[in-house]
Amino acid sequence: MIRKIVTKRDSKDRLAEKTCQGWESLRAYKGYAEVDPGRKYQTIMGFGGAITEAAAVTLSKMSEDQRSEVISSYYDQKDGLGYSLGRVHINSCDFALGNYTYVEDNDVELKTFSIEHDLELIIPLIKEAIKERGAELEILASPWSPPAWMKSNQKMNQGGYLLPEFRQSWANYYVKFIKAYEQAGIPIWGITVQNEPEATQTWDSCIYTAEEERDFIKDYLGPTLQKAGYGDKKVLIWDHNRDVVVRRVKTVLDDPEAAKFVWGTGIHWYISEAFENVGKVHELFPDKHILFTEGCQEGGVHLGAWHTGERYGRNIIGDMNNWCKGYLDWNIVLDQTGGPNHVNNLCDAPIIADTINNQLHYNSSYYYIGHFSKYVNKGATRIFSDCSLEGIDMIAFENPDQSLVVIMMNQGDRDHAISLKLGQRYLNMNLANHSIVTYLLN
Repeated sequence: MIRKIVTKRDSKDRLAEKTCQGWESLRAYKGYAEVDPGRKYQTIMGFGGAITEAAAVTLSKMSEDQRSEVISSYYDQKDGLGYSLGRVHINSCDFALGNYTYVEDNDVELKTFSIEHDLELIIPLIKEAIKERGAELEILASPWSPPAWMKSNQKMNQGGYLLPEFRQSWANYYVKFIKAYEQAGIPIWGITVQNEPEATQTWDSCIYTAEEERDFIKDYLGPTLQKAGYGDKKVLIWDHNRDVVVRRVKTVLDDPEAAKFVWGTGIHWYISEAFENVGKVHELFPDKHILFTEGCQEGGVHLGAWHTGERYGRNIIGDMNNWCKGYLDWNIVLDQTGGPNHVNNLCDAPIIADTINNQLHYNSSYYYIGHFSKYVNKGATRIFSDCSLEGIDMIAFENPDQSLVVIMMNQGDRDHAISLKLGQRYLNMNLANHSIVTYLLN
């Protein structure tokens, strides 16, 4: 049996199931694609998005029906996108209402540590997502900045670096966070050392050189997590763009004392679509893992735009064809302004919630992500795929039940006729312009 799911620009098709021709013994078209389940690559963790303060505040302003719809649209495993991953920020980030931390100023021993701030809106939203999914989410936690008093510039915003005398206190901070969240009923799967450690931002940010990140992991963070009984928590380095990922990762993972604490590398999509750099990281360190930890469309809300969805499709395929194991979108939902954001760094999200008119808008990105997250199950394995036509992006997976998922995307302005080969059979198809198609092959 073959199922065909289509999303296409200039049509009403959004994750729409369509009738499909069956297998044929002969190749009908010059355009050629192939999948081979015998050639297997990485195991897939899943897909998800970040539950930020901005997302939680936005949904708190919507009616109960609309709030429930958003949560179901993402986390329902049958009718929604089936998200299995999540990301939260440690302390504030730009998509918060302002700078905040979990301790009082100059509390080196962290005696005042409390996540009371998050208990109001963020943690209840995570719990609703877990309940809707009917299973745990694998939650990744990332800091944007230590408390201002721990930093060289005495500010959470505009970069600065962690003062050496506070490295142990900051390592203890991660432990306090993990413990507090887990006591609140939210297991933490892993942490990143620092969100975007080479970016001096007008919002919450902190700079680490590659050497500083390496030394903080091996001398402070890694040993502190182990001593606290959290040696099983996954530690991800970099958590930034692909452009210089190879250099950054080499500095850390070439050091065996640092590498033993590191699960893998987090990547973002801003600046660069150098997917080959992701593959180089795998080639250099095949025993480590790669996870996409953030991406979004910048520059405010883009209601009705199609290129935003294609950006998601292109990046998911590009990264996963280079050994990435999972994909974390940025904010799951934002308001009609592309916020709230305390420094006006407004962005887009797959679902925009108009808090004035109590309306939800689903962007093309929502449907493009769904072509992967709804059908590529947790524990799936990427398999060999290739297409001879320029401009066609393609990837394929084998699910744990041995069903195959083939995803093909056409960003161009014209349709393409393609013959897809599996074994000695062909699926002869037309791939419409500006469309993405998922084939489920049992």
